[in-house]
Amino acid sequence: MTAAADTGLILRAAQFAAMKHRNQRRKDKEATPYINHPLALANVLWHEGRITDARIIAAALLHDTVEDTRTTRAELARAFGKSIASVVAEVTDNKWLDKKTRKRLQVEHAPHLSPSARLVKLADKICNLRDLAASPPADWSLARKREYFDWAKQVVDGLRGENRRLERLFDRAWRARP
Repeated sequence: MTAAADTGLILRAAQFAAMKHRNQRRKDKEATPYINHPLALANVLWHEGRITDARIIAAALLHDTVEDTRTTRAELARAFGKSIASVVAEVTDNKWLDKKTRKRLQVEHAPHLSPSARLVKLADKICNLRDLAASPPADWSLARKREYFDWAKQVVDGLRGENRRLERLFDRAWRARP
């Protein structure tokens, strides 16, 4: 791809994600607009992880569209191609399953993700820990926050070996746990 095509892909993905998440808010006290989360992943990958593959950045921007909106994998494949849709599918939880099962499956599946999906998942966990440390949901107890941090570490331990820079960022965020 050319630089112009890469930029175009990233902008299309950002706009698509913004439209799909337009009425959603994060669970933090400030009810932050949801789109801030995928934008944070893209920023972590690009600036901190030094990932410059536009398809990975686009997948990061789109990573929650299937899980948290009415977007389908087929819709993503039509709009962004099968490879990006596949990465999004790899990091998407099956919402038909109960929360405990979804969390267990993330730990089990982490070592088997593609390299691109591992990068997106790493960035997601980094951003989630940073957000939880800075502005947790008002109704989360200290025990629940610690439980989330420890579960996220189990997931990331299965992703290790893909990008040491991102792994160090995760470890730094994890050490700041409540």
